[in-house]
Amino acid sequence: MKLGSLKEGGRDGTLVVVSRDLARAVRATGIAPTLQRALEDWSNIAPRLNALAQSLESGDADGVFDLDQNALAAPLPRAYEFVDGSAYLPHVERVRRARGAEVPESFYTDPLMYQATSAGFYGPRDPVRVVSEDHGIDLEAEIVVVTDDVPMAVTPEQAAGHIQLVGLVNDVSLRNLIPGELAKGFGFLQSKPRSALSPVFVTPDELGEAWRDNKLHLPLLTHINGEWFGAPEAGVDMQFDFAQLVAHAARTRPLSAGTLVGSGTIANQDTSKGASCFAERRTVEALETGKPVTPFMAFGDQVRIEMLDQEGRSIFGAIEQRIERQAAP
Repeated sequence: MKLGSLKEGGRDGTLVVVSRDLARAVRATGIAPTLQRALEDWSNIAPRLNALAQSLESGDADGVFDLDQNALAAPLPRAYEFVDGSAYLPHVERVRRARGAEVPESFYTDPLMYQATSAGFYGPRDPVRVVSEDHGIDLEAEIVVVTDDVPMAVTPEQAAGHIQLVGLVNDVSLRNLIPGELAKGFGFLQSKPRSALSPVFVTPDELGEAWRDNKLHLPLLTHINGEWFGAPEAGVDMQFDFAQLVAHAARTRPLSAGTLVGSGTIANQDTSKGASCFAERRTVEALETGKPVTPFMAFGDQVRIEMLDQEGRSIFGAIEQRIERQAAP
């Protein structure tokens, strides 16, 4: 099934079940008012949501309406926790090389992960607001999974059973702020503003054979200003799968229902697949020509991130955003 949230009903939105073709929806408030509430009692609520999804597909559901994706908030407009990994070795190697840093040996056996901003997510059509272009505005096209309650110290095998939803995220980065922050030895803060989520999240079974080995085996397609930017294969070159990432996040603490765990920027060793962020494209250019050529994003630029199934149909809907200047408060 596919789930989204309307921009109504308060800060957590209103839960809707969405048709497979993303054209129609039905409010699920009789089952759970919000997606967060559904995740907190997932074993009981998911079967009821699935039944509603089946009724929607068969034409038997009441209250069905045509879905305007501009009316959608992020599926989880805010979450208790968002931890973002960096599971693609090509991306880690290239971006770290660009800032003169080595890949730590531990990365090959222990995932990189940081605590990301979760108090609010942009909706899929909301603009990305940034104070200055001098910050080095970048996108990061990623996959994200959402868990129910995860006990502390689960194994990866156990963690796999706690992955309930899959979606896309544009993990916005301000590249020119990152080196100074990391030099302090205390992690990201100002360099990592709010991220945007795809119009819908889907259950893993909705992905069919594309979801296997706790990875999503399809290209993640990014366009900038209508031009192709990259389509790396998400199931290739992923050093750690999502079950390993969830287990890593839960090693010393439980994860609350509604926790998002990100894959990190999708990247392949094969650079002909393009990139999922400007930092990587610039690094490839520097390696090939001696210096980066492509600038970071500017106000007015348009981002589109989407994943298509084998028949060319959009799975999660597209994240479509414009980069805009943040006005003074």
